Amino acid sequence: MSTIIVHNEFIQDTESAAKLCPFGAIKTTAEGVLIDSSCRMCLLCVKKGPKGAFELLQDDEPQKKINKSEYDGILVSVECHQGHIHPVSIELIGKARELASISNQKVFACAAGATITSLIPELLAYGVDTVCVYDDPEFTYFRVEPHTAALEDAIGYLTPSVVLVGGTPIGRTLAPRTAARLRTGLTADCTSLDIQPNTDLDQIRPAFGGNIMAHIRTMNHRPQFATVRYKIFDMAQKVDHPSGTIIYRSLDKRALESRIEVLDVQPKGVGTYIEEAEVIVAVGKGIQNDTNLGLFNELADLLGGQVACSRPLVENGWVESRRQIGLSGRTVRPKLIITCGISGSVQFAAGMRGSQKIIAINIDEHAPIMKIAHVGIVADVFEIVPRLIEQIRQHKPLGDIA
Repeated sequence: MSTIIVHNEFIQDTESAAKLCPFGAIKTTAEGVLIDSSCRMCLLCVKKGPKGAFELLQDDEPQKKINKSEYDGILVSVECHQGHIHPVSIELIGKARELASISNQKVFACAAGATITSLIPELLAYGVDTVCVYDDPEFTYFRVEPHTAALEDAIGYLTPSVVLVGGTPIGRTLAPRTAARLRTGLTADCTSLDIQPNTDLDQIRPAFGGNIMAHIRTMNHRPQFATVRYKIFDMAQKVDHPSGTIIYRSLDKRALESRIEVLDVQPKGVGTYIEEAEVIVAVGKGIQNDTNLGLFNELADLLGGQVACSRPLVENGWVESRRQIGLSGRTVRPKLIITCGISGSVQFAAGMRGSQKIIAINIDEHAPIMKIAHVGIVADVFEIVPRLIEQIRQHKPLGDIA
C-alpha cells in the first residue's frame, strides 16, 4: 500500500500546510504536521506542498495473502435503544444464521449499552452462539468513539470473518470508522448477501446511480464489513433450545473517552413511518402535480395505509423526504403496495422489492415496474384509482375491478 510520509523539517507554515488537503486529512499537532486516515491519496500535498515536505512512498512488495483459517464466525453489531433492540439487528441475525449454515461458521453478536443485560437473552433466543456484552453508563447515548472501541474489541476477541452492521444513521457512522481502524473494506447498503464455502462474502449493491448491480467479493481482507438497511431481510426466527454463551467485557477508561458531550435528547415523536406500514400507495411523476395528491391520500386512508413516493416528488417539494422509497430514501416490505404512475427505476425497486403483493398502475406496459409487479394494470391512474376508491367504499372485492 502506498503512503505519504511527512518531513516536518521542511514545513515552515503549518497552517498553510493543513489547508493543502481538501479532505482535511492534514492535521497540526504539538509534534508537528501529520496525515490521518481520512487521506484520499489525491497527492495535492505532494504536488503543491513545500519542497520535500510530503513524500510518496510506493509499496512494490506483493500483497501478502491472508490466512482465512484464522478468522471464523459472522458477527452482528446489535443496535440498542432505550431498552429495545433495533429490528434491523434481528434481521441481520437471521441472515447471519443463513450465511453461517452455508460456510459452517458460528454467529456472534456485539451489544454495547447501559443496563442492557436484560436484553441479551433475546439475542440468544434467535440462535446467536456468542454475545459480547459491553454494559457501561458511558454507552447510554451513542458516541462514536466508545462504541467503535467496543466493536473493535469484540472483533479482536472473536476474530470473525464477516461483520454485519445495520444501515441506520448509527450504523453508517460506526461501520466505516471501525473498518478504517482495522484497515479493511466496507460495502455499504447491500441489497443481497451470499457467501462462499471459503468464507468469501458476496456483497450485492446498486452502483453508478443504480444503473448497475455491483458484485463485490473480498478475497484477501478480513474481517469483511457490510451494512444493510432495515427491511431488506426477513426477521430471524427463534430457536427451540437456545444454547449460546454470554461474555461480559469491559474497556479501559481511555477507550471510553469521547469529545462528544450529549447535552439533551429530543424524542423523535410518536408516528407511523412507511417502513412499518402494511399497505402503501406509492406515487410518482405520473400523478402530474401535487394538487392531485389528495386522490391517493384518500385511497391510502381507505386501505388503512400510507402514501409514499419516488424521488422526483421529493425533489419537487411535493412530498416530504421521509416518505421516499428507494436507495436514497427508505426500504419497505408491506403486505400490499400499489404504485401509481411510477416507472420503477432500479433505485426505486431496490427499496420495495420485498413487498408481498405489488400492484402497478401505469400507462406504459413496458415500464420496468411491470416486470416486478404481481399485478400490472396498463391504464391511466386517474381512471383506475377513482374506481378503486368507489368499490372500496361499496365494500366490493378488489378483484372485481378490471
